[in-house]
Amino acid sequence: MVRKIDIYLLKNFLWLFFATFFIAIFILLMQFMWMHVNDLVGKGIGLSVLAEFFVYATASVVPLALPLAILLSSLIAFGNLAEKFELTAMKAAGISLFRILRPLAVAVALLSVGAFYFSNNVLPKSQVKLWALIFSLRQKSPELQIPVGEFYDEISGYHIYVRDKTPRGELLNIMIYDYSAGFENAKVMVADTGRLSSSADKRFLMLDLVQGEAFENLNKKQQRATGSTKSIPYRRETFSHKRIVIDFATNFNRYDESILDDQHVSKNVSQLMHSIDSVQELSHERSRDQSSRLIGERYFGRENRKETILVPGSLTEDERRTYNLDSLWAEASVTTMQRVYTTAIDRAKNYKDQIEYNSIMLEDSERYIRKHEIELHRKFTLAFACLVFFFIGAPLGAIIRKGGLGAPVVISVILFIIYYIIDNTGYKMAREAIWPCWAGMWLSSFVLLPTGIFLTYKAATDSPLFNPEAWVIQYKKAMARIKGLKH
Repeated sequence: MVRKIDIYLLKNFLWLFFATFFIAIFILLMQFMWMHVNDLVGKGIGLSVLAEFFVYATASVVPLALPLAILLSSLIAFGNLAEKFELTAMKAAGISLFRILRPLAVAVALLSVGAFYFSNNVLPKSQVKLWALIFSLRQKSPELQIPVGEFYDEISGYHIYVRDKTPRGELLNIMIYDYSAGFENAKVMVADTGRLSSSADKRFLMLDLVQGEAFENLNKKQQRATGSTKSIPYRRETFSHKRIVIDFATNFNRYDESILDDQHVSKNVSQLMHSIDSVQELSHERSRDQSSRLIGERYFGRENRKETILVPGSLTEDERRTYNLDSLWAEASVTTMQRVYTTAIDRAKNYKDQIEYNSIMLEDSERYIRKHEIELHRKFTLAFACLVFFFIGAPLGAIIRKGGLGAPVVISVILFIIYYIIDNTGYKMAREAIWPCWAGMWLSSFVLLPTGIFLTYKAATDSPLFNPEAWVIQYKKAMARIKGLKH
């Protein structure tokens, strides 16, 4: 039965959870945006694309924001209850700490189920769309804004210098270095005025120059064509109007999302398990094929060939068995020995190259499997981390008896940094195949779970874990015992 005390506790917890969740989302989203600021700034992206990027980026930071929000909200909620002596009144009325935790534990368990559903069904789709969008943004040409008084090099193959601009957008006193055909075929153009415009399909940039000159060094082929005898031939052109067409696509072209279909971030649990099984079977088959081939052709295939350099092929099987290789080698001529050495070295190199190639192929398969196994475990560790952080935050708030946004925020940040360091360490260990994937991905949970159990036990027994006076008393008792032992 749901009692009034359960509803009261749920109200106190849930509004804190949603508030801290959105705060955590905002902080992590700003950090994510800062990492990709170069992909967004100066590209002339529309508001719809930016809004789409924000939505997908928000979904990508939920796995970090959710455990942090549960930790902070449970810490603040129980800190408030303990600071206002409401927790003491509940215990005095005969309600145990585990009974008080029960409705919130059920709510957090439901949140954990929702977190697993989100990471299994929503996150893969949002990750595909996010990275396809990021790749598209990276390929988009920057918005053309030529500065005054400095060289502009954002157009590939061109350096443009403009001394001044008019209010109508005309460029004054322009100097252009054209390296589009290579540095050996560089061109230099100067003009009094110019104007930039885009083609109708926005695939080309058109630069109209008025009253200027162009200089170009001639290569040997051009020198022969013009009949020039100068040691450093060049061509000079004077023009009243000249149009330069530059390949500069300004359209926003989206990447095809299907390029990410086989990536680990785009799959749910069943797809990850299917990919792992398929690649493992392929890897095992390739390994067995390599082993059987080496075993079947041991001694460089000597047992499978009827004729070798030392043993002629005209001999019968019985005669072949009576031959001793050491005796044949001792009786061989220098030319035969050289042929044997050369043949052996060539065959050894061929086998070495084949083994190295198979090793690279097997390493690629193992790396593919590790990525998928890491992603598979991550979907479960997110849900489990929510439960672990609740059983750390709630008893810790009851012990420290501090609510609000002071001490709980500091403690939450410290605990979350510890969790992030441990989790990232385990992830790198699993990624580099130093540890098994399950050990690396569950490392943070294995470390924090005993901490949660310990804090819950201390809170249930009203242990003064963070009371300085209690620690001073224990210290004095320990010193008194040490002095008693000395006497």
